[in-house]
Amino acid sequence: MNLPLLHDLQLAAERIRPYVHRTPVLTSSSINRILGAEFFFKCENFQKVGAFKFRGATNAVLSLPKEDLLHGVGTHSSGNHAAALALAAKAAGVPAYIVMPDNAPEIKKVAVAGYGAQITFCEPTLAARESTMARVQEETGCIFIHPYNRFEIIAGQGTAALELLEDVPDLDIIMAPVGGGGLLSGTAIAARGIKPDIKVWAGEPQNADDAFKSFYSGQIVPSVNPQTIADGLLTSLGTLTFQAIRENVDAILLCPEHMIREAQRMIIERMKILIEPSSAVPVGALMSGPEKHWKGKKIGIILSGGNTQLNL
Repeated sequence: MNLPLLHDLQLAAERIRPYVHRTPVLTSSSINRILGAEFFFKCENFQKVGAFKFRGATNAVLSLPKEDLLHGVGTHSSGNHAAALALAAKAAGVPAYIVMPDNAPEIKKVAVAGYGAQITFCEPTLAARESTMARVQEETGCIFIHPYNRFEIIAGQGTAALELLEDVPDLDIIMAPVGGGGLLSGTAIAARGIKPDIKVWAGEPQNADDAFKSFYSGQIVPSVNPQTIADGLLTSLGTLTFQAIRENVDAILLCPEHMIREAQRMIIERMKILIEPSSAVPVGALMSGPEKHWKGKKIGIILSGGNTQLNL
């Protein structure tokens, strides 16, 4: 299967530039002091729809021929990709059909509806998502945009790392959280293309460790009913993302639930910015791991989103 190359990410960056925010890279002297390294946070929590997903969704929609867009676009997603595709479709003037599990966070249901998408709810299983999406496609004729296992999605997500490495070219390590693997794949391809000697790491919840198992076993291990506060990291790797991660990522580090909360609290309190639990996983994984060979390094972290329910 063909993966995007650095050139494809650069084309995606040009394509989506008029539509997406170039998000800031923020630092925190107190976090640097507490953790003993120099951190650079790429704040995709400030992206449109509150997450990096708008990059990939916009690139996917803009890459489609106009005739393919006549009947709109559709996807299944628990939240951020759904909102991203809904807004990208709205900007392109085409309908969006979204299949969401009925247990998706309320804040994400409201956001998707607010962007004008037509939502169909289903049981919270991958089989239910896929069968419901197939029915919606049959009824509407929409084009299915996979949340992560798609060339244009990976290329679009990788533009966040392109910007980070333009702003901070001398990073030792670059990190992203991993669920389905679209962000990590794009990040890894960008990093390897620009700075081949950089270390590419991922953070994953210990309670949803399918990417960790897949990476180290060499075959895709499905995610089975994971229970984690990091609701953006529940899905299994796809064939494309697994290939990209196997070829370009150096390590996947696990983060227990209490450390996700601790890292999220630290970032909110020290940096005064709102992030969702998934965004905190890379920092939590560093904090909880027995190995501290990252101490003293320059570490870039993609803060993937900020869509969290404040009452939680």
